[in-house]
Amino acid sequence: MRAPSDPSKGGALDIEEFAKNLARMVEAGGKAMAAYLKPHEQNRTESRHAEQMGEVVRTLGQVAEYWLTDPKRALDLQANLGKAYLDLWAHAARRMTGEPTKPVAAPDPRDRRFSDPEWSTNQFFDFLKQAYLLTAQWADRLVSDAHGLDPHTRQKAEFYMRQIANAIAPTNFVLTNPELLRETFASNAENLVRGIQMLAEDITAGGGDLRLRQSDPSKFEVGRNLALSPGKVVFENELMQLIQYAPATETVLKRPMLIVPPWINKFYILDLTPEKSFIKWCVDQGLTVFVISWVNPDARLVRKTFEDYVREGPLAALDAIKRATGESKTHAVGY
Repeated sequence: MRAPSDPSKGGALDIEEFAKNLARMVEAGGKAMAAYLKPHEQNRTESRHAEQMGEVVRTLGQVAEYWLTDPKRALDLQANLGKAYLDLWAHAARRMTGEPTKPVAAPDPRDRRFSDPEWSTNQFFDFLKQAYLLTAQWADRLVSDAHGLDPHTRQKAEFYMRQIANAIAPTNFVLTNPELLRETFASNAENLVRGIQMLAEDITAGGGDLRLRQSDPSKFEVGRNLALSPGKVVFENELMQLIQYAPATETVLKRPMLIVPPWINKFYILDLTPEKSFIKWCVDQGLTVFVISWVNPDARLVRKTFEDYVREGPLAALDAIKRATGESKTHAVGY
């Protein structure tokens, strides 16, 4: 059975296919829940989540305390939000009569969440957008106008409030996002199935926590489009391995180069395909290239300090480079 077609939705809606995909979505949701509950059932969870939530509650509690200790201050705060909603309602009423009106709240031009034209042309979605923006602005003022907070607490409160505001944005939900709604009908909810399946995979990969993927790992393969430049490990300790890359020229420059990647990243980001490899470009210029590859720390390294990382990372690498090349001066690159 097919519903009448709608050009804006990319064609007719297949009711049977839509229902089938909803069932698949529920099944994938069950797998995601099972992946989340598995470490809890095996008592492999840690208390960090409770500690983190406790920190959020304590920080925002200090903000709430400022407003609630003064009834007049709290009343003025609520009145400001109420007036903003009334202005929005009046704007919506005038727009329904065909009267041209300026929006009560407009998103930042850099905010790509509301770039779809229907956020402005459709009165329902325009109302949702402005109501959200007014609420987010009010929440931001909760922190910015709370006096007496120390700088560190204020910074944490701003961060937590921003995360909460981003989480409740109408762009995050199917029924309140016109772009997502169109895609859902156009694909007969196949996009929702795919999303829930990826959610289950990310929770499984995180061992019960949500580990969001930033790329498709199946698209990268060592030796095919990742880490292609030939090299070998010439030194290692508890925190890192030092890789020296094979020269690509008959002669090399006297001064070698050391690349120090960040602790949270992998060195091979600089050595993707030959056309995108910074390391290959360097050796092609006649440089002798060394790169630090940091280990993934575990409980054995829990007592390592910043000083340890400096001493056993770049400083140890410079000593190893001097022994390997005889040069006491090295070009150092960080990214």
